[in-house]
Amino acid sequence: MVTSPSAVFASLESVSVTSIARERTNRRRRISFEAGHALEKLGHAIDYLADEYVHEGGNFDRNDPKLQAVEMLMAINRRIYFACPEIPTLGERLDAWLSGQRL
Repeated sequence: MVTSPSAVFASLESVSVTSIARERTNRRRRISFEAGHALEKLGHAIDYLADEYVHEGGNFDRNDPKLQAVEMLMAINRRIYFACPEIPTLGERLDAWLSGQRL
């Protein structure tokens, strides 16, 4: 699935970061090649911007555009990660197998 950056930014406005953070984070996820590539690129961009900010000796001001850019990239990173389907636990797979369901 490939989307334009403007579509991602528009979709971020409708979802709060706290609602994403409340999702279960202790489950493994099945990450597609495209999602993995996006997560890798976003991770590099976040690292680069954060390293550059620290190297320049910036002050941590909430209204700093560079920090806002890092926060935006981190929100997109979380959104992509949480969009990936969760991998069923062993118990869920066993229950499905015993009941004849397919996961």
